Amino acid sequence: MPVAAPADSIDDPGLHSLAEELGRQLQAHHDMLVTAESCTGGWIAKTVTDIAGSSAWFDCGLAAYSYEAKQRLLGVRPEILLHHGAVSEETCIEMVSGALINSGASVAVAVTGIAGPGGGTADKPVGSVWIGWKRRGGYPRAQLFQFDGDREHIRRQTVAAAIKGLLDILTE
Repeated sequence: MPVAAPADSIDDPGLHSLAEELGRQLQAHHDMLVTAESCTGGWIAKTVTDIAGSSAWFDCGLAAYSYEAKQRLLGVRPEILLHHGAVSEETCIEMVSGALINSGASVAVAVTGIAGPGGGTADKPVGSVWIGWKRRGGYPRAQLFQFDGDREHIRRQTVAAAIKGLLDILTE
């Protein structure tokens, strides 16, 4: 069941605050982060690298929009994309796992979704976003969100939810 979006969209200072806390937690756990982004186009990486000193805990970010980039950069298998599509739990799991395989990071986040205004279907409406998280050596997990608003709001909410999920796995 998709998780509904928060009623209000988070602003830039709110994203900055989340990223600062993420940096503190990553440093405290001696972890490095990698991002694998589709619908956010690198916004998560931008948000975390806005924090001074992020080179101590941010390894790299991959913005993989096309099927070909998802396959080449993140190791998403063609049959997964063919049978499930880019916006699916299966693709998200392969993206987050591939990000760890292809980086020196110990923690990964991946996002794939439909930010709109077009591209939605009855099964996958605009605002459908899968977010996945994984620690090196652990099992990946992914969650479906249904965000509301325009393209900007959907993408902003995705960035916030991705960072909040990272904070959750770091503090478990």
